[in-house]
Amino acid sequence: MKKALLLVSILFVSVISTACINNFAVQELNSKAKVYMEEGDYKAAIERLKSSIDLDDSIFESHYNLAVAYTHAEDYANAIEAYKDAIKLNPDMPDSYYSLAVAEEDLMIDLKNGTVRVNEEGVIYTPDNLLEDEEVYTPDENVLKMVESLKGEALKNYQIYLEKAPQSPDADEVKQKIQSLNTSFENAAVKN
Repeated sequence: MKKALLLVSILFVSVISTACINNFAVQELNSKAKVYMEEGDYKAAIERLKSSIDLDDSIFESHYNLAVAYTHAEDYANAIEAYKDAIKLNPDMPDSYYSLAVAEEDLMIDLKNGTVRVNEEGVIYTPDNLLEDEEVYTPDENVLKMVESLKGEALKNYQIYLEKAPQSPDADEVKQKIQSLNTSFENAAVKN
């Protein structure tokens, strides 16, 4: 009986020790990512934050900071996914919805302008030679559908932000963004 109790105690201590080591490693990775972000090295920050999430994917801040790093790197498709992951962990954080809406709006603009494209499988990519041989970029029907979907999501997320933070100092600005989104992004070709 004593051996069984000792074994359980040892196992429990090792589980706690591993959790503490992982927590320390996550903190170190997040701290290093913060330094990289401040230096403008978003690629390095993204790699540290992805490693942090690999160690412990239950920390809201890691997901949110990864989304912010992707946003700064202008990788809006990955930013959107990271914001969604952060929201799953903490659905009560108003800024997550605002930031998600901004990333959706930015991706919408990039798609409309042809800065990023969508391949046949629906994967977003950045072309190597942007519009070199095109005078006018005309988004195809799939891109326009994706833009409309992103517009709807951005509108929804701005609205959630206002519901969760009705007294926010930027509430009027967000309402203007909503109004602007409702009246913009008609289906027209964008000139380079």
